[in-house]
Amino acid sequence: MNRINVKIKKLDPQATLPRYGTEFAAGADLYALLTAPVTLLPGQTVMISTGLAMELPVGYVGLVYARSGLACKSGLAPANKVGVIDSDYRGEIKVALYNQSGEARTVCSGDRIAQLVIAPYYMADFEEVSVLEQTPRGTGGFGSTGT
Repeated sequence: MNRINVKIKKLDPQATLPRYGTEFAAGADLYALLTAPVTLLPGQTVMISTGLAMELPVGYVGLVYARSGLACKSGLAPANKVGVIDSDYRGEIKVALYNQSGEARTVCSGDRIAQLVIAPYYMADFEEVSVLEQTPRGTGGFGSTGT
């Protein structure tokens, strides 16, 4: 198992550090930090604080994904589908939580609201060309290989 050290700062003493739910979980749970419960109406997006900031090593990115149980059972998931935390960002980690259900949903302080996956990434050197190598797929997209 690969491990890296990630510096994390509590911006509020009540904040909860991310936690992995199992030994081999890829994502660490992020927890809401609220002064009062927040109710999200159907179709509403609310920025939910975590009270945390972090220092990711250069070459790594923090990816904020939905928690499968919360999304499937309650209809709450990040509005942007996947949040990106760059290694040079030092502000508070917040989750734009979207209620995709047909009912109002309430989030309380301490609730698990998303999961954080830390991954290495590559920076591309984009090279403009006039011709791309041909492939059997060609320009087929959006369902061109089946449903």
